[in-house]
Amino acid sequence: MSKSSNLWAFFQAKSIRRTVVQTAAEQSKLGLGAVSDEAAKAAVQKQIDDWQKTAARYRSEPETHEGTEQLAERAKHAEEERDLAEAKYHHFEIASAAFQIGIVLASGTIITGIMALAWISGILTLAGIAITALGIFVPHLLHLP
Repeated sequence: MSKSSNLWAFFQAKSIRRTVVQTAAEQSKLGLGAVSDEAAKAAVQKQIDDWQKTAARYRSEPETHEGTEQLAERAKHAEEERDLAEAKYHHFEIASAAFQIGIVLASGTIITGIMALAWISGILTLAGIAITALGIFVPHLLHLP
């Protein structure tokens, strides 16, 4: 699994926890009117306050970067890194293929003496260098598979 997938899964888990805690707090608020004992009412209110604090912490936890707001931001950043690496990878794969075919054609020139193979080999080498440069500097310029 990728880093972004793990972060989105953690985001979903935190969202579910927050929803459960908020629901418990809301249900307790509804039942608070039925409680007549002041000590019990205070205990229920304290629990409601604790649940609301927990829900707020699940939403935003800047000190640990594990609140849902921070997790979403981290996951989006990880997705951007993944997309950039994938774009570079495709460029490097095509450049590698061009270099390999160029090497084979250069070898064929040595064996056969046909100079056209040397020219094609040189063109493929230049194409490989160009595609490598695109992969390094502007990987999103060409949309490769």
